[in-house]
Amino acid sequence: MREKNDKKLQWAWAFYDWANSVYPLVVTTAIFPTFYEAITTQKTEAGVVITDKVEFFGYLFSNTELYSYVISASFLVVSFLSPLLSGLADFWGNKKFFLKIFCYLGAISCGALYFFDVEYLELSMIPVFTASIGFWGSLVFYNAYLPEIAEPQDHDKLSARGFSLGYFGSALLLIIILILIMVGGMNARYSFIMVMVWWIGFAQYSLLKLPTYTNEYKHDKPNLWKGIQELKKVWNELKHIKLIKSYLGAFFVYSMGVQTVLLMAVLFAAKEVDWGSDDAGKTGLIISVLLIQFIAIIGAGLFSRMSKKFGNIRVLKVAVFMWVLVCIWAYFIETPVDFYVTAGIVGFVMGGIQALSRSTYSKMLPETEDHASYFSFYDVLEKLGIVIGTLSYGLIEAMTGSLRNSIFALAAFFVVGLILLFFVPKHDWSKPTTVIE
Repeated sequence: MREKNDKKLQWAWAFYDWANSVYPLVVTTAIFPTFYEAITTQKTEAGVVITDKVEFFGYLFSNTELYSYVISASFLVVSFLSPLLSGLADFWGNKKFFLKIFCYLGAISCGALYFFDVEYLELSMIPVFTASIGFWGSLVFYNAYLPEIAEPQDHDKLSARGFSLGYFGSALLLIIILILIMVGGMNARYSFIMVMVWWIGFAQYSLLKLPTYTNEYKHDKPNLWKGIQELKKVWNELKHIKLIKSYLGAFFVYSMGVQTVLLMAVLFAAKEVDWGSDDAGKTGLIISVLLIQFIAIIGAGLFSRMSKKFGNIRVLKVAVFMWVLVCIWAYFIETPVDFYVTAGIVGFVMGGIQALSRSTYSKMLPETEDHASYFSFYDVLEKLGIVIGTLSYGLIEAMTGSLRNSIFALAAFFVVGLILLFFVPKHDWSKPTTVIE
């Protein structure tokens, strides 16, 4: 394993954010949601909605409800697979192998969205499902490199660098796509092919530079039971670290809200905000998404600097409280201007809370070689939180007939998460497992 102060290696690690962040921006936030909502909603020539119901395996769902369920199912799969595979990755010492598998699965699935056809909805939702698994599955092994390539005092800065590269790179591709669509007349379907090429192409730099084996031992034959044993060992260690248990409890709850907002915000805006004509609405949504991306770059850097001065947990409390205020404001938004204001605030706090949550956890880890297994607990909690968040979002819409009412659930997640952060023990960051009583 290389030295932790290897700057080239750290840049190579952060660059994977540049490669894969086009998926959450282009596919789950900007282009695909508007594309999906448009082809699954029947409207009159005047733009009046006739129905947003779709048939899926003989059952009727609203289009956004179905989308939330498919995404929830993908996170359940990731939650099941990542602990098993991360245990194996630590035992073999080969995180890069699994990083590649999920990277290629996610990217190729994005390309397959080119063939999305509402007449074959069951088949068309498969790449939506597998692209999510590929992206989020790869992050388990990507995040696990962080404590191995940087000292604890550098985790906040390096984590923020990764997110900032991701925000900028994905925004750049989105701008290129928009120019090709609006000026060149390109069909939006080709944007999914471009995401695949960008993701796989730029990931090669990270995959080339990141070390293959990080442990002194490796085995040539698969041993799933050994992977489970690795997880059991980590769980037994985790039970005795009050700091990490307390933090993961708070993270589990507030991440339900954060990730659900990121996944469902555009679909919410498409249905609940009066954008005027369809073309104006699509343009307005894309502008808001770009606004989020660029402000998120500022947020990630600023929150990283604030954490050095005030401490990670204090800054996270501020971030979660800001999310509570965003939810209250979002319930009342009706106009595009209202949504632009919301998007600006969301972008600022999104960049900060994502980067800081990851680095805070990495700084808490004890001395260990089982980083992938430790990060699998972090990842599983995040994914199970997303399952609860997106399911709640879809179910509340199904029961009340309005996405707007789902905001109450998101606000509750943030309020409870904020309360739990106050129970995280004070911590000496120079000694990752030392709790100051």
